[in-house]
Amino acid sequence: MKRTASAAWRGGLQKGTGHISTQSGLLNKAPYGFKERFEEGPGTNPEELIAAAHAGCFSMALAAQLEKEKMPADHLATAATVTLANEGGNFSITSIHLDLVAKVPGADTAALERVANIAKLECPVSKLMNARITLSVKLET
Repeated sequence: MKRTASAAWRGGLQKGTGHISTQSGLLNKAPYGFKERFEEGPGTNPEELIAAAHAGCFSMALAAQLEKEKMPADHLATAATVTLANEGGNFSITSIHLDLVAKVPGADTAALERVANIAKLECPVSKLMNARITLSVKLET
């Protein structure tokens, strides 16, 4: 299975503008730029999209793990906070915090924490954070 998304950018970093589109069409030329990423502005940014992907992926992985453990959830709500920091003039994602609120009949806090930690490790987006990254480049003339 493969999913695609695309981004286009015009101009320099601070005054440039871009848009992001997804294969599903849910995002269709959604604006992004410097203001959306480093200040406040309408549109999205890469870190927000990573947070959404991680929250969704983790929630699904946890639902699967809870079913496997015979503790199906009534409700799972996950908020992901991605921290982008400037370290010596270079920006990098330094951490992602997942904040889970769950309703799981029959489970206690210790059991939920144990299963949630398994799901955190098994979530494909969690695994991505240490993935090998490859790049293809084509220069148009």
